[in-house]
Amino acid sequence: MSTTPAIGEPVPGFRCPSTAGNTFDFATLRGTSALVLYFYPRDSTPGCTREGEGFRDLYAQFQDAGAEILGVSRDSLASHERFRAKLGLPFHLLSDGDSSLCNQFAVIKPKNMYGKQVVGIERSTFLIDREGVLRSEWRKVKVPGHPEAVLEALKQIQQ
Repeated sequence: MSTTPAIGEPVPGFRCPSTAGNTFDFATLRGTSALVLYFYPRDSTPGCTREGEGFRDLYAQFQDAGAEILGVSRDSLASHERFRAKLGLPFHLLSDGDSSLCNQFAVIKPKNMYGKQVVGIERSTFLIDREGVLRSEWRKVKVPGHPEAVLEALKQIQQ
C-alpha cells in the first residue's frame, strides 16, 4: 500500500543522502520553494541521461518559476557524483539505496527487462508546491517533452 498522498494532500517529510554532501531534509524547502522530485531507474543509461539533460537545460526557468529540482534513484552517491559531473547537472541527486523514498512514492514496480521480470524504478515525477502539497504527478514517464510539461504545470500552480 502506498503512502503517497493524493493530489492536493501534503507530502510526508523525508530525508535522503544527497550529492550536496549532506542529507537532504524535505522540511528545509517548506515555505520557500516548490520541488520537482523526479525518480529515474539508473545513472548513465540513455533514457535517464536524456531526462537529466532535459531538466538541466530548463533549470534556470524552473528556478525563475520558484522551484528546485532533485533527481532520485537507488544508485550510490559516488555513482550520482559521476553522473552529475558528466552531464553538468546544476541540481543535486538523492541516493535512495534502501528504497524508502521510492516506496513512499510507490515508484518501485515489476518491469520486463530483456524478457526477464525485474523490480525497478518506474520513471515518475512529482510536483510539490512550496507549502509541501502534491500538485501534480506523472507516472510511466516518456522522456521526450516531459521536462517541458513539468515546467508548464509549475507555472500554472505559481500563478
